[in-house]
Amino acid sequence: MGGDHGHSKMTLPDWRQWKVEGTPLEFTQKRLAARGLKDPWGRNEAWRFSGGFKQAVTFSDVLLRGFKWGFVAFTVALAVEYTFFPPKKGGHH
Repeated sequence: MGGDHGHSKMTLPDWRQWKVEGTPLEFTQKRLAARGLKDPWGRNEAWRFSGGFKQAVTFSDVLLRGFKWGFVAFTVALAVEYTFFPPKKGGHH
């Protein structure tokens, strides 16, 4: 009852595995420490700078993603069109 649908409880990673050291958050932590402050949630944001999230997405990554397969599909479509529906010579019809 309650919408569980028989699935087990989702397991979350241990919060202690994320480290602020070596991330851009380290700079923020140092600046806060110089003022006598501390960000208690900094470690919760450290996951953004590790694993698959470590590299920033660039404009060229977004622009060129799928370009190779799109170009292949375009070439195949063009070949099919010119094979089965060749352009008519002469006239403006």
